[in-house]
Amino acid sequence: MPFRPQGLWRHPNFLKLWVGGTVSAFGSQITFLALPLTAVLVLDASPLQMGILAAIGGLPSLAFGVGVGVWVDRLRKRRVMIVADYGRALLLLSVPIAAWLQVLRIEHLYAVALGTGTLGMFFGVANRSILPSLVSREKLVEANSKLAIGTSASQVAGPGVAGVLIHVVTAPVALVVDAVTFVVSALALRGIRLTEAAPATSETGDSFLTQAREGLVVVGRNRILLPIAVAIGGIAVFNAMFEAVWLLYVNKQLQVEPLAFGFLFAVSSVGFMVGAFVAERLIRWLGPGPAMIVAIVIAALSDLVTPLAGGPLAAVVVLLTTSMFLFGIGATVYGVCQGSLRQATTPLRLQGRMNGIMNTLEIGLVPLGALAGGVVAEAFGMRPTLFVAAGLEFAVALWLFLSPIRSLRELPKPDESGDA
Repeated sequence: MPFRPQGLWRHPNFLKLWVGGTVSAFGSQITFLALPLTAVLVLDASPLQMGILAAIGGLPSLAFGVGVGVWVDRLRKRRVMIVADYGRALLLLSVPIAAWLQVLRIEHLYAVALGTGTLGMFFGVANRSILPSLVSREKLVEANSKLAIGTSASQVAGPGVAGVLIHVVTAPVALVVDAVTFVVSALALRGIRLTEAAPATSETGDSFLTQAREGLVVVGRNRILLPIAVAIGGIAVFNAMFEAVWLLYVNKQLQVEPLAFGFLFAVSSVGFMVGAFVAERLIRWLGPGPAMIVAIVIAALSDLVTPLAGGPLAAVVVLLTTSMFLFGIGATVYGVCQGSLRQATTPLRLQGRMNGIMNTLEIGLVPLGALAGGVVAEAFGMRPTLFVAAGLEFAVALWLFLSPIRSLRELPKPDESGDA
């Protein structure tokens, strides 16, 4: 029998959004590897310069996240995504051109990292915010699950393709391919036929600060959004604490050789893919609230495996492989749950501001968590730090269990007052 698409795969506008988001995510995977390798291989960057380059891309989320949400609510979201794609393509093309002209400097890469990070934040906030206008509330879990499949696929294929491109055509030229992916994404998004509602104004005024405050009030007073916001911030910080010392601990204390890391990360990517495929069914079975709590518990249990691992090297590798696979499943289901819940709860006119705030918590707090992990490990050791980080992830699950999230068996309706 011929394959017949089911569900949202038959939705032309969603399919174009999926293609745009997936191709854009694939391009971001290439940037993630090609940009720093350009600094290393072409500019012979110092460790300090590499640290600055790694940190600068995450600054926009911490510094401008709430403001970006206001802008997204003021503008047509599809247009924001298209401009962000074209802008990233132009920024990335400037690197191989400057390298060819022999005028490339590390400051140029700083500017590109900052610019692509800012535009990527605009794209991400607009992408999450446009979805409730594109599909019905009942389809949000299915839509987020399918978007997660595309993102997971890009995470699986992106690094490998980037490595081959860098090896064959050099890191700066690989960025040309990256730029092309963003152009393809923009063209796919241009094909969406959607009459967006006119950008809404605040009920209390049109000033930028007033609208930003309105977004903060809606998240802070809503009985569903507030627990989710605390959970997102907590997971971001505690997982960053864990990851800050994980690599060093596994290599130095568990004696796992660098050659095995590629296999471990590949298994983790498969876990993310499996999570994307099972998320919709698990949420339908448990409900989005309980499924979110279970997903965090699975991720926390998987993290707890690392400091508990020991014995023969083969056993350690098996344990770590299993834990990373389970982490991928838990993290993906958690992402689909919290994304669908917050989209369903928030009125359309406030989607950008809500997602801007959540983006600040989800991405902007990661450097702070990583710094905290380094400080705690320096003071108390790496193994205690891993235990603490995993334990605090369990605390997030407990926080949600004690909140109204526990009772959510289906997606809530938007609350226009923000006081649900």
